Amino acid sequence: MQNDLTVDAMTQAILAAHASAFADFPPQPEPPSGKDDAVYRAALAACSQLGFIGHDADCVATAWQAQTARTGRFDAAAWPVEPADFGLQPVPHAKPFAACPNRLGLYAVLPDAAMVGRMARAGVPTVQLRFKSTDPAAIEAEVRAAVEAVRGTGAHLYINDHWRIAIAAGSYGVHLGQEDLDALTQEEISTLRESGVRLGVSTHGYAEMVRADAVAPSYIAMGAVFPTTLKKMATVPQGVARLERYAKLMCNYSQVAIGGIGLEQFPEILATGVGSIAVVRAIVNAADPEKAAAELMHAMGS
Repeated sequence: MQNDLTVDAMTQAILAAHASAFADFPPQPEPPSGKDDAVYRAALAACSQLGFIGHDADCVATAWQAQTARTGRFDAAAWPVEPADFGLQPVPHAKPFAACPNRLGLYAVLPDAAMVGRMARAGVPTVQLRFKSTDPAAIEAEVRAAVEAVRGTGAHLYINDHWRIAIAAGSYGVHLGQEDLDALTQEEISTLRESGVRLGVSTHGYAEMVRADAVAPSYIAMGAVFPTTLKKMATVPQGVARLERYAKLMCNYSQVAIGGIGLEQFPEILATGVGSIAVVRAIVNAADPEKAAAELMHAMGS
């Protein structure tokens, strides 16, 4: 293994190779180094300067160390994208969730069953009900209405959060945020998996993708790519440069890009290799949602 470079020299080499891709991100505090490995320490420092928060910088640094050990040489230009270097599960997964299409196409995230039905009938291939309510009876009624609304349309329906109701209603899939996934017990995860429902998981960086991989979901959602006003995000917008690297790393999953994406950004998002783009405002706020959906599907090539 090449180890004749100092930590500082390797750090500067990484920055020289990748700073232009991450120019929009302010430097982040460097977390304490938990390993006395020169490549790890260099990559940790560089990733922090490139704007990655602590646990994500640690993920990339650990992967860079593994990549260097695997290849026998340190390569500052080779951003780690090999799943094994991040400790992801080997393929085929031992206990995967039921498979969904590899390319989910346009993915409409919608506020109620009525809109779910409209977009399903308009030909949108993947729809999600994100119904906000604290009334259990209203939630159950809306989920069941959404399941009925897509019947016979060919659209695949995912229910956001309310997984037990979704299973009981016969939904094709469930979508969980990272916090919701983390809150599940192993028994609940097994219940979900054994039901045959498809599972999508939101991720906002490397550490969350690694955690999501541990349950082998049907698809990985990656974002928020651009700024969004729909919900308060704990992380900064990820941007296209990061999305491209995430897509390469998560190559064994169906992938969904989400967060502030409008029609004009579709070409650059699709160029990263993701097979699906999720939209909210681009349809919900449109004067003619069906027309907007048709334009977005055309931009996706479907």
